Amino acid sequence: MPATFEIKQDYVAEQNKAKSDWLAQDFDYLSRKLRRGNVDIESLVEKARKLKVAVPSWGVGTGGTRFARFPGAGEPRGIFEKLEDCSTINQLVRTTSAVSLHIPWDKEDDLSSLVAAARRYGLEFDAINSNTFQDQPGQERSYKFGSLSHEDVATRKQAIEHNIDCIEIGKTIGSKALTVWVGDGSNFAGQSNFRLALERYLDSMREIYAAVPGDWKLYIEHKFFEPAFYASVINDWGTSYICAKELGSKALCLVDLGHHAPNVNIEQIVSRLIQFKKLGGFHFNDSKYGDDDLDAGSVKPFQLFLIFNELVDAELSKVEGFDPSYMLDQSHNVTDPIESLVTSSMEISRAFVQAHIVDRTKLREAQMAGDAITALATLKEAFTTDVSPILAAARERDGGAIDPIAVYRASGYRAEKARERPAQKGISAGIV
Repeated sequence: MPATFEIKQDYVAEQNKAKSDWLAQDFDYLSRKLRRGNVDIESLVEKARKLKVAVPSWGVGTGGTRFARFPGAGEPRGIFEKLEDCSTINQLVRTTSAVSLHIPWDKEDDLSSLVAAARRYGLEFDAINSNTFQDQPGQERSYKFGSLSHEDVATRKQAIEHNIDCIEIGKTIGSKALTVWVGDGSNFAGQSNFRLALERYLDSMREIYAAVPGDWKLYIEHKFFEPAFYASVINDWGTSYICAKELGSKALCLVDLGHHAPNVNIEQIVSRLIQFKKLGGFHFNDSKYGDDDLDAGSVKPFQLFLIFNELVDAELSKVEGFDPSYMLDQSHNVTDPIESLVTSSMEISRAFVQAHIVDRTKLREAQMAGDAITALATLKEAFTTDVSPILAAARERDGGAIDPIAVYRASGYRAEKARERPAQKGISAGIV
C-alpha cells in the first residue's frame, strides 16, 4: 500500500508552540475567575479529557440534499480512507477515538484488515448502524413501502436478516451496540394502518433483539418526518420509549437533535428518558427548521448546553443505569467535513464543560424558592463563560492541537488528499 499523507505529531507540537503563551495567559485568567466560585479548573480539564464522542464514518464524506450533491475534493472513496480522515480528526481534538460504521455503505469482506487499520490509527468501533431505508444493488425485495414494518413478510424477513448480519459484523470488529433507524411510514392518509404497522415493526424488532448479545445495547432512533411525510412508524420519543420498554433492558432510545418538531423541548425529553432509564445516547447535530443535520452548536448552542445540563445533573446525581453514548451525525454540504466534525466535537466538549460549572446548590435553592430569574441567571452564568482555554489545555495535554482548525488548514491535508484520491462519481455520505 503506497504511503499516504498524514499530519505528523511533531507538526502539531510545533504549531502549538506559537500559541502556548496565549493559552497560558487565558488559562490563568479563567482559573482565577473560576476559583472565586470554588471551581477547580484542573478538575474540568480532566473531565474534558475523558469525554468521548464517536465520529460517523459517513460524516467525513460530502452529504447532499434532495436536489443535489456537490462532491468535495479529496473525499474518501471507501472505508479505509474514511478511517484516515477519522484518525486526523481525533489527532487534532483527541476526543473522537471511536468510529461508527454504517452497513452496507462500509461493508468490507476482510474484517481483520479493517480492525488492523483501526488499531493502526488508534481507533475503535462504536455502534454499528443498519440500513433498511434504501435499496442496494442486487437486493431481492424493495424497501420503497417499508422494511421492518412492511406488509410483506418476506420483505420484513430480509430487513431482519440484514440487522442480524450487522450484529455479526459488529461482534467481529468490537462494536457493542446496534442502531436501528427505519424510514418506514406513509405519505398519504389511509396508505397504512398505524396500529398494524407498529405491531409488525415490534415483531421484527423482537427477532433482532433476540440476536443482540447480552453485553450489547440496541438503540432505537426516532424521526419526526422524512421520508414518511404524513406518518412515520417511529415518529417521536414516546413511541421510541414504548418500543424500547416492550423489547427489554438492552433496548434504549437514541436522541437525534434534528429529528424533532420545531421548538420541541429536547432537554425535557432527555430528562424524561434519563428518569425512565431508557436514554441510550445521542446523534449530535443542529437544526433550524427540522432534520437539518447542521454542525452541532451552530444554530442553538444554548439548547445544546441545556441538554448537557440535564446530562451532567444525572451524572452528578449518580442516576442508576446512566451511561449514554455520544456520536456525531451530520451532513456537510458546503464545508470541509473534517473541519465541521472537528468544530462540532469542540462544541460538544464546550457544552459539557460549561454544564459542569453550573452552581447547582444555587440553582436548586432558586428552584425551591420559585425564583425563576436567579435560576435562569445561574444557568446563563455558566453558559456565557468562555471555557475555550480548558478545552485547548485538554487537547494539548493529550497531544492534540490548541487550535485544531488552524493546524489542519496549515498542514495542507485537504489538498494532499485531493491529489491522492481522484474524484469519483456516485460517492455518497448519506443522510441519517
